[in-house]
Amino acid sequence: MLRRVSPAAVEAANLSPVDAPTLVAARAIVDDVRFGGEASLRAHATRLGDLAPGAPLVIDRAELAAAARTLPAADLDLLQRTAKRIRAFADAQRAAFADIDIPVPGGRAGHTLSPVDRAGCYAPGGRYPLPSSVLMTAVTARAAGVREVWVASPRPAVVTLAAAWVANADAVLAVGGAHAVAALAYGAGDVPRMDVIVGPGNRWVTAAKQLVAGQVGIDMLAGPSELVVLADASADPARIAADLLGQAEHDPDARPILVTWDPTLPERVDRALSDQLVTLPTREIAQAAVANGFVVVCADAAEALTVCDRLAPEHLELLTVDADQHALALRHYGGLFIGAASAEVFGDYGVGPNHVLPTGTAARFTGGLNVLHFLRVRTWLKMESGGALGAVIEDAARLARLEGLEAHARSAEDRRRGRPSG
Repeated sequence: MLRRVSPAAVEAANLSPVDAPTLVAARAIVDDVRFGGEASLRAHATRLGDLAPGAPLVIDRAELAAAARTLPAADLDLLQRTAKRIRAFADAQRAAFADIDIPVPGGRAGHTLSPVDRAGCYAPGGRYPLPSSVLMTAVTARAAGVREVWVASPRPAVVTLAAAWVANADAVLAVGGAHAVAALAYGAGDVPRMDVIVGPGNRWVTAAKQLVAGQVGIDMLAGPSELVVLADASADPARIAADLLGQAEHDPDARPILVTWDPTLPERVDRALSDQLVTLPTREIAQAAVANGFVVVCADAAEALTVCDRLAPEHLELLTVDADQHALALRHYGGLFIGAASAEVFGDYGVGPNHVLPTGTAARFTGGLNVLHFLRVRTWLKMESGGALGAVIEDAARLARLEGLEAHARSAEDRRRGRPSG
């Protein structure tokens, strides 16, 4: 079922997360909402089926609490347990990042980490409701210290609203797509302008994030989901098939990939895929995605590791005897799952690390969503007259004149006069 690709033929996906026609069409929507405000937002939401005519755009905290009360107790407990795990990991991340205060020639310097005021968290709601994405984004924003957190999701299910309440979101914008991103970026009616927009979405969401980036912070431009399974002869083909299908059912454009140096494994995995697809309720979507995937049979483990780094996938599972050693050798991935017990689905569903991860080889230069996406690293400098300040003045003035910037030089030299009176 998985097409065969030779190691030499493997190229990094390097896929643009947004195609040009979508970008052009999304720009028109973003601009319409930017300048037309709530009326334009509502018009697009009604046109695309997000909202019934006259239905509220915003679901407030009281309504989120009411939705949570209607959820079966076991489901609400599940959301709360998952949120607690995500929060514990995000809190540990936040604790790992500290302010600094160090001596520098002539004074002291440092940085402080400060959260943004407002974060918009996008949670897809088209094919499936994804309360897990609500928790992954909004809980992480709160752990970073963000004061105001909004969730945007089209046609939000009760479980999505309950997840927003569990995550302590302030409100839900019941709209999706490029028009929702535009509303979060520029404000629209009761929706305030956000400082950061995060979370996964379809190509319209991604296109809009690309268009508003620079005017508002974003996490990344995510494309279709990817899973690479690196496996050796010890791996269970049925488990490999189950994990590949777990990603394949996300989206027909998802990419399930097997990399191995066992020449017998691909055929055994193909049989397992065929067997499992028969009873899979999401078979139609998963089978389409399997057609996007492939298998690479390498000469040895070293070549297989090279192929994995070239792919730089969103998710990378290591189902090998030497998984711990292979983990140390790998350089490029969004999320790494080490050993046969470490199913990628545990990452999806909130054991701790975030499931919003880079796709399309973006793992070469960025990582997954974390508290730093909601924090600003702000530097400061405090110089004192006398002491080493004279040498700093001389260097600053000389460097300024090398660049032809005389006013810069004079500004530095003015500090020879010491602190002004008064």
